[in-house]
Amino acid sequence: MQFSSLLEKFNEPETLKMAKLARELRAKGKDVIDLSLGEPDFDTPQHIKDAAIKAIKDNWSHYTPVSGFLDLREAVCTKLKRDNNLDYTPENIVVSTGAKQCLANTILALVDKDDEVIIPTPFWVTYSELVKIAGGKVVQVQTNADAGFKITPQQLEAAITPKTKVFLYSSPCNPSGAVYSKTELAALVKVFEKYPDVYIMSDEIYEFINFKDGHTSIAQFDSIKDRVIVINGLSKGFAMTGWRLGYMAANKEIAKACDKLQGQFTSGTCSITQKAAVIALTADLKPSFDMAKEFAKRKNRVMEIVKGIPGFICTEPEGAYYIFPDISYYFGKTDGTTTIHNASDLSMYILNTAYVSSVMGDAFGEPKCVRFSFANSLDNIEKAWVRIKDALSKLK
Repeated sequence: MQFSSLLEKFNEPETLKMAKLARELRAKGKDVIDLSLGEPDFDTPQHIKDAAIKAIKDNWSHYTPVSGFLDLREAVCTKLKRDNNLDYTPENIVVSTGAKQCLANTILALVDKDDEVIIPTPFWVTYSELVKIAGGKVVQVQTNADAGFKITPQQLEAAITPKTKVFLYSSPCNPSGAVYSKTELAALVKVFEKYPDVYIMSDEIYEFINFKDGHTSIAQFDSIKDRVIVINGLSKGFAMTGWRLGYMAANKEIAKACDKLQGQFTSGTCSITQKAAVIALTADLKPSFDMAKEFAKRKNRVMEIVKGIPGFICTEPEGAYYIFPDISYYFGKTDGTTTIHNASDLSMYILNTAYVSSVMGDAFGEPKCVRFSFANSLDNIEKAWVRIKDALSKLK
């Protein structure tokens, strides 16, 4: 068959590919432990489920406005003011089928052919592929562990050209766990102030999973707020991955453009999810904070474990639920059957030998690293790392 050339412009997400391989091994009877997917292993809090059940009983079963119900967009504004001290109105908000669609809407609305999008590494796998779909050019800026995997003002300014249209980053970051402080963001803002045609996309989906002093949004800086697009959603902080609801906050022109695009792709997201989301965003956040505390415990335990693994160079994550160690120490080593040439080889070796899934760092723009999630139970985490250490010990 002759498919559209569009399909050749981007790759399948490595995160989903690894999950698929893990499922295939399970189907063969292997006990695979999943440290690849970024999905909380918690159930959605009961008060949110109750709100969904009530919405079903109240017959909220019809088409919704493209940008979302007004009461939900008002709830998003309430949340942004309460948690981030950001002032928005419902006209600034677009609700979508997950934060991924918010990202796609925004990139397709802003990026034209050959426009440049600056993305500091490491980055979530989908960022670069969405830019390619839009016909834009990805400009990767290599960060490093010594800088906490954060872009510096000097690196940012050096990357900006007359073709730069968007700067795209996440904080807390998937996969590194880096969290930008207000001081660090302020230094970047001074650069953005010099370039008024550059838009800033801030992916804040891991906001509540933060091991530092709290979340800081770059949208708080008035001098650039009109150019900032805040992306967030319910998947991570509320354990609602399957509910598929994300939202964006932006100036009214960008919000209107995204509404226009979404109207041709999916229209409004699930009516029941939207009604449950109103409660999620405005009710007690204790379940979200309790999840974050549990993730902090797991992070501490994983860091204890990896400190005892030869060759692992691992920066302690400040947020999200991943570690992202440099594993290049193992390049060139072999167990007599398999030789490790790169991070992809090591990730596959661990999957096929230890039956533990991970994601190779190439997918995130860091070819010397591998991402391991700790969004799994402590028992499974302990079991997985015993297997990983045993598999690695065979590499000489």
